[in-house]
Amino acid sequence: MARIIYSSPVYDKLRIGPSRITGRGLFAGCAIPARAKVGEFEGEVIPIREARRRAKGRKVVAIVELEGKAIDASDTRRGFRFINHSCAPNTFTRLTADRAEFYALRRIRAGEELTVDYGVSHHDGQLACRCGAPGCRGWI
Repeated sequence: MARIIYSSPVYDKLRIGPSRITGRGLFAGCAIPARAKVGEFEGEVIPIREARRRAKGRKVVAIVELEGKAIDASDTRRGFRFINHSCAPNTFTRLTADRAEFYALRRIRAGEELTVDYGVSHHDGQLACRCGAPGCRGWI
């Protein structure tokens, strides 16, 4: 089942580009005020068991688990699939039964890379963190 694509003035201005953290990242195309909703994770809604099967052995995992289901953005070419992890992020995720929403923790400058703390992830602490933040945990 496909997700409805979320759109807002801020979301419509986000761009994907090379990241200093790893691979490609998601960048603010305009200034974003603190606590503003930036957007939502988009992708295929699947059972958690299937999400964990798909994540196993992948180096890049673009899956968010919700209550009893997950959203897999692996085949999505836009949006929050490209948000990178940071131990000192500028956004946070609010999970509901149906959505993973991203909000600004502080004012975000135009051109700044959006980051989030992945917290518990499918990487199970086995992937080295490359965020470079002071106090970086060193793993994801």
